Amino acid sequence: MTKESANQANLHGSCHCGAVSLTLPSMPETAVRCNCSLCRRLGGLWAYFPFGSVIISGHPAQTADYVWGDKTLRTIRCKICGCVTHWEPINGEPGARHGVNLNNFSLQLREAVKIRHFDGADTWTYIDS
Repeated sequence: MTKESANQANLHGSCHCGAVSLTLPSMPETAVRCNCSLCRRLGGLWAYFPFGSVIISGHPAQTADYVWGDKTLRTIRCKICGCVTHWEPINGEPGARHGVNLNNFSLQLREAVKIRHFDGADTWTYIDS
């Protein structure tokens, strides 16, 4: 799938069991792979969107959240299959964003997105080669 055809495709994804589904508002230009203590365990591939712009079905009825650290974000997973679908701000103020785990979308969509690497474990900078 090229970036052009991905832009035209329906940008739908879901957890493994399908209880939580996500529809992106647009094709992401980039995604981020972070090595912080949580992201490296989750294996998330994060694309960022304005909070509220992604259509999420099954949330909150079929999801559970995890809050840690400075308690500004909650990481959301499906209650049934355990797949992490997204994270969202606890206080969704104007200008807030959330992250969507692109690992819940087609391989073709993920291959069409440039992946950036972020050092969330130490320097809080991008470490792209």
